[in-house]
Amino acid sequence: MPRPTTSRVVCCLPETQTFGPDRPGNEIVILSVDQYETIRLIDLEKLTQEEAAVQMNVARTTVQGIYEEARSIIADAIVNGKTLKIQGGSFKLCDHQNRFCGTHCHRGWNQE
Repeated sequence: MPRPTTSRVVCCLPETQTFGPDRPGNEIVILSVDQYETIRLIDLEKLTQEEAAVQMNVARTTVQGIYEEARSIIADAIVNGKTLKIQGGSFKLCDHQNRFCGTHCHRGWNQE
């Protein structure tokens, strides 16, 4: 029996949820919000997988799996000209009240 899925802490929802060619009938691939957050933390914010795991309140191996799957989905969209849509996933928005929300929080928790 698989372990229950833990909700991943996500700083905020993306401002834009759909990317790609604007063609009628274009195939859509889905990137979950937690996959989006992993890409944001590792590739944009330059965190290590371990640092991203702390921020998302999950194990490093979980982040590694999420990251690999996210990169595969993004590559499929880019190489095959598919529309990428961000939605769903196992996540909860950060409330800035826990120790996992830090300097890389997109909502500016540490900004005054």
